[in-house]
Amino acid sequence: MKKIITTPNAPAPIGPYNQAVLSGNTLYISGQTPIDPATGDLVSGTIEVETKQVMENLKAILEAANASFEQVVKASIFVKDMHQFKAINGVYGAYFNSDTAPARETIEVANLPMFVNVEISMIAVLQ
Repeated sequence: MKKIITTPNAPAPIGPYNQAVLSGNTLYISGQTPIDPATGDLVSGTIEVETKQVMENLKAILEAANASFEQVVKASIFVKDMHQFKAINGVYGAYFNSDTAPARETIEVANLPMFVNVEISMIAVLQ
């Protein structure tokens, strides 16, 4: 059985998908981009500012599922420019304990939805 997880504290989907799906005790969070959920506008500025908005969107979805970053077991980071890896990693890392951080990959892509610079998806296992 699957349960759809939604929150007004993260951006509404821009296509035929949900913010997250809980199946059993596994939470699958759709890729989040730097959209301000209050306005629906893209957050622009430095890659650090954009990444922080992405992480805050992910945090809101985790909280809607009564979860936290401690329960994330896998993350996928999609970037438009791998030269921004260090800056993205710095913001991303602030949300995790390095001893219990999830598995992850970072992939450079040609383009992302709405031509953003960073998108992150996650999988968490709930207790």
